[in-house]
Amino acid sequence: MSSKHQVHNLIILDESGSMESIKESIISGFNEIVQTMKGIQLQYPDQEHFISMVSFNDLETKTIHFYEPVNLLQEIDGTKYKPNAGTPLFDAMGFSMVKMKNSLAEQTDYNVLVTILTDGEENASKEYNHKSIKALVEDLKQNGWTFTYIGTDHEVENFAASISITNHMRFTKNKDEMNEMFQKESNARHRYSDKIRSKQSLTDDFYDDSKLLDEDPKDKK
Repeated sequence: MSSKHQVHNLIILDESGSMESIKESIISGFNEIVQTMKGIQLQYPDQEHFISMVSFNDLETKTIHFYEPVNLLQEIDGTKYKPNAGTPLFDAMGFSMVKMKNSLAEQTDYNVLVTILTDGEENASKEYNHKSIKALVEDLKQNGWTFTYIGTDHEVENFAASISITNHMRFTKNKDEMNEMFQKESNARHRYSDKIRSKQSLTDDFYDDSKLLDEDPKDKK
């Protein structure tokens, strides 16, 4: 068994019909995340990164990747991401988070970074509700899970806070601003791995780029 510290990157991506107008930017942004994670894997050889990606609408919750090594990750295109129908956000979160939790039941040395990207609030779930998702998030946060919420076209901060997610970022459906959003997301992932390496607290400031890491005293010798 590998002695490296495992980092699981779980991406929950809205594939509802309202995402069609930004489909190309979403594909481009995800592919940028792919390259970011591959770079992080090389930069932090003491860590072993994995990717899980679930997209969702009320036609299906689709597992595009699950527990796959980052170095094997491939970029996506329009054949894998086809926005349509409604937004069962709670069901997608519950399905993917419970599946990840169960897959890690025998693991001890790991962190999980959950990224939710959506352009609207919940409107179509059948199995999970607001109360059950909030409870699940709060439980997992006690076990090395970090949650982030990226949204547009709704009250992003209020909705994220209502399900106990304090790391949030708003974007607009504008290509330049979306590029900026994905760049900020990429930078945050680097800081996250740096904090894991230096055993710093993974607190609720994931997107705060003013939180510079302290220099490791060993680096001064």
